[in-house]
Order: sequence, then structure tokens, then C-alpha cells
Amino acid sequence: MSTFTQNGDGNLRLKRLGIDTYQEHILYLREDAPVVRSEGFASQARVEVRLGENSLIATLDIVKSEILEPGQASLSEGAWCELQAQEGDHVHLSHAAPVESLGYVRAKLYGHRIGHEAMNGIIEDIVQGRYSDVHLAAFIAACSGENLDRTEIVSLTQAMIDVGDHIDWGSDLVMDKHCVGGLPGNRTTPIVVAIIAAFGLMMPKTSSRAITSPAGTADTMEVLTNVDLSIEEMRRVVEQENGCIAWGGAVSLSPADDILIGVERVLDVDSQGQLVASVISKKAAAGSTHVLLDLPVGPTAKVRSLEAARSLRMHLVEVARAVGLEAKVLFTDGNQPVGRGIGPALEARDVLAVLQGNPDAPRDLRDRSLALAAGLLEMSGRVPQEQGDDVALAILDEGRAWKKFQAICEAQGALRMPPTAPQRHEVLALHAGRVSAIDNRMLARVAKLAGAPKAASAGLVLHVKIGDLVEPHQPLFTLHAETPGELAYSLEYVNGRVHEIITLEHQR
Repeated sequence: MSTFTQNGDGNLRLKRLGIDTYQEHILYLREDAPVVRSEGFASQARVEVRLGENSLIATLDIVKSEILEPGQASLSEGAWCELQAQEGDHVHLSHAAPVESLGYVRAKLYGHRIGHEAMNGIIEDIVQGRYSDVHLAAFIAACSGENLDRTEIVSLTQAMIDVGDHIDWGSDLVMDKHCVGGLPGNRTTPIVVAIIAAFGLMMPKTSSRAITSPAGTADTMEVLTNVDLSIEEMRRVVEQENGCIAWGGAVSLSPADDILIGVERVLDVDSQGQLVASVISKKAAAGSTHVLLDLPVGPTAKVRSLEAARSLRMHLVEVARAVGLEAKVLFTDGNQPVGRGIGPALEARDVLAVLQGNPDAPRDLRDRSLALAAGLLEMSGRVPQEQGDDVALAILDEGRAWKKFQAICEAQGALRMPPTAPQRHEVLALHAGRVSAIDNRMLARVAKLAGAPKAASAGLVLHVKIGDLVEPHQPLFTLHAETPGELAYSLEYVNGRVHEIITLEHQR
């Protein structure tokens, strides 16, 4: 425990206020604290905070109330945990050293390229917490749109790989897949992993939680089993079962990506270069050698046109090659959600239905999963071209994938049944017609307003697909919520927008 004695200002004792600022480290000081005057600290200043052997850089917020007593300071929850602070600890404060790599960010804002060493410096400083959210936003803006050329994207990808942990599986054949996203219910990963592992190939899958969607693969799998695995636990499961499905945030693989995504989400900025670096850096750090990339293309998916998809495919394949990965891109239908459930538990039910071979399992989820599994089998070289479909289908239909999935879940801790939401409400068609469009983004928002993904059983079940004929008052989808308030919150958004969410064309 260290004591602040600079300029005789006395001790600053920590008080825990419990303020969650997500990933940005914040220091809270009273406006009459002697150190504010003696050091010339102002609100939004960058301050180095030391506690024993631990230190970090935080952004200063000035407190003008009595929430802090004289001689007290506080930290945001993320900073508190990183410093391993305890109530009453004494901290030492000083001006943070200038961050030299910000000069490269400013240069990029004025149209200059970022060289390899400069990119390494930027990413290193980001991971070390030397960038505030304002600095991060500037870097993201500088790289947004098409502002990164191929060499810069490779440099960004390699830098993101280098600053995190790496997993070496001791094999030259480690399979992986990734979906670019934007499609609710597209929960193919658990099915694909089960098929590939049952075939005998290694597929240690690290997946994300929801960023802007009602569920990520890790959210859905957490309904069924433990996903918070360490690298050592992942190794144990993979050695035993050939595959695993773990939350990537539990291990430090490409940590810069997690930081940048948090700010991109707030800005609602999509950058092709940063998307490519995000995907490929995570796969390389996870020890993958062969990656199949699913690009759903549709007017309300993340990738909205074939032209954009072709450009993204070129970058993904070539950047992957530059860092030693073999990548293949599969364009898929992004016009509507996949499966029926949208939300962790509801998507988990769809996954189980496909794996168990239930007659009413969602056909589109089954077919998409089989196509991805077939692509991976053929990429491995262990299955001849054009035969992947038959091999994947046999593994699923014979029950081998379901048996393997159960084994993987048990090895990760348990296989649980998905919970059921107590609150439900059917949303009905206002008139007859044929379904001509489904807005993926609006439907995802409906599920989120109902409580997903934090409320695991919340979301919605979709009852129609594009092309279906609908009668008046026929159910279009059913909302699921854990509380009446969340159900009402979602319905408030739905009311008046039903036929924007699901478009019905009148039939003549």
C-alpha cells in the first residue's frame, strides 16, 4: 500500500462508490482536494494512479458534492479491480506521461499512412490503458470506412495478435469458423463444432458474447454449459473431445479487439479494415490454421450487398494468408433471421432440436450448419471435394454429432436444459398477405427490449419466413420476457411498427 505525500498534500484514501464506466478507467477527486490545486489537475486530465506495485492511467472526474469526504478519492469499478484496491487504501497520483503514439493517430486523421512500428505502438498503448475513450474514438474514426489500405490492415492485425496471449495446439490442422454477424438466430457454431469434432478433427472454438445482438454464441452456450474456461481448461476439453465452445473473453486473445469493439458499439461505426483485423487476429491468436468465414448478405444484415461482400472476402482471405492462416469465405442468405428463436435460451432450443434430429427442428438452421460443416471438412483435406455434404449429413443423422455435443458439454461442466420465460405475448398480423421482407435489425431490437441477452430466457420466437402466406390475426412472432415490465417495454416498441418489422404484401 503506497501513500500520497507529494507536495505535502497528505494521504488520499480510497472509497468505493461502485460506479461502472465499462472499460474506461476513471479517477474521482473532490474539487477542493489539495492535489487538484497543487498539480493543476482539471476535469478530463489523464492521471497516473499507483497502489503498491500496481499502477494505471485514469481520466479525472471532479466531484462537487459530499459523496467524497476531504482526503478521499475513488475509482471506477474497472480501475478498482485492476489495481486490486481495498477500501481505505492510500494511492499516489501524478501526471501521466505523454502518449507518443497519439501523434500517429493525429497524422492518420490528416490522411497519412500508419506504418508497422507505429501501429504496434498504438495497439500496445491501447492495451496498456494509455488511451482514454476519446483517444480510442479518434483512432477508430481515423481508420473508419475505407481509410486503411491492405498493408495497414495487415499491420493492425499482426499488432493485435502480438499484444495478447497465443494458443499453440501442436497441430497443423486446427479448424475454426466465424460469422461476420448481423443475422439474429444464426446459431450454427454449436452444431458445426459437434459435427467436426465427431468426425475427428480438432475444433477449439472461442466465441463472443452479444455486442449489439440479442445473443452471442457464448450467451447461448452458457444456457447449456459452462463457457468461462481458462486456456488450461480448454486444452483438457479439447484433448478429451476434439472440440470445445468457450467464451473468448475469459482468455486474453487479441485484447485490443475487445477494447476497440466497446467504443465502436457506442459510435455505431463499421470499418472494414478493423472488422478484418478483429476477425483474423482472434482466429490467429486462438491457434487456428483453417477458418471458414460465413458472410450473410442482405439489406438489413451487416453486409448489405454482393459488392461489399466481395470486397470484404478479398481482404479477409489475403490478410489471413499474410498472418499464416488458410481462410475461405462462404456467402449466405442474410435476408431474414435463421431458425425460430432469438435470444439465448430460445436459440439454444433450436440448436438442441437440430442436434437431436427433431422433425420440427428449424430447417434453415440445419441446412446452414451442414453447409458450413461440409466446407470445413473439405478444407481439411480429409474429405474429398463435393463429398463434405454427405459426410456432414451422415454424422448429424446418425446421432454422432448429438452424442459429441453432450460429451463436450459434460467435459465443460454440465449439460443443462434452457430456461423458460414466464411472460409471453403473441404479436398478430393486422391483415392478410405474403411475407415479403423481415427487418433483421428491428427484430433484434425487439428481442433486446424484451430483456435478451441479460435475461437468458427472453427474446422472441419467429413464426413466419419470407414467402409465407399469412391470414389476419395470425401470430407473426411471440415475445418472451422474464418480467411484465420488460414485456411491456418491448411491446411499446412493436406497437405501430408490426408491418415495418415484418412486411406483408397484399395478395390480389
